[in-house]
Amino acid sequence: MLIQDSGTMQKTIYDFSKEVKPSGWMIINDGVMGGLSRGNISMDDDGNGIFWGHVSLENNGGFSLARLSIPTMEAAGFSKIVLEVKGDSKRYQFRLKEKKGQMHSYVHFFETNGYWQTIEIPFEKLIPAFRGRTMNLPDFAGDQIEEIGLLVGNKKEEDFQIRIRTISLQ
Repeated sequence: MLIQDSGTMQKTIYDFSKEVKPSGWMIINDGVMGGLSRGNISMDDDGNGIFWGHVSLENNGGFSLARLSIPTMEAAGFSKIVLEVKGDSKRYQFRLKEKKGQMHSYVHFFETNGYWQTIEIPFEKLIPAFRGRTMNLPDFAGDQIEEIGLLVGNKKEEDFQIRIRTISLQ
């Protein structure tokens, strides 16, 4: 959906308030590498998504990822990703892929403060990375998106919870 509000163009990538359950989202925990972290995604009573769980460092673990594949979304003409979130004062990583099959993601870390926040991530701040390492590749071009995600992995054992209202382009 394309919305123009006071001169600002906005395109919704995902709006949790329009869902009964967070359909299409997949959880990938560090169990793919032997870890014991556990993540979940669900809805609260107010129609927000909640990505929550526990990050464990046992067995070389340390992350949980909620990711969503989407039909190819044109991003040309936009300059940033906008998240409406309420976190738990922890650091999270926003991730996106231009194409579902590409190995690397474009990533940006952001801090939450325990209150509802609007997190703006300019395209030029999205850095190519693979398994936690920055890649020697061009930064995100801003042409299209086929996958988005939120990851928690702060190199410590911890519970986590972040509520999400919307994810959009602006």
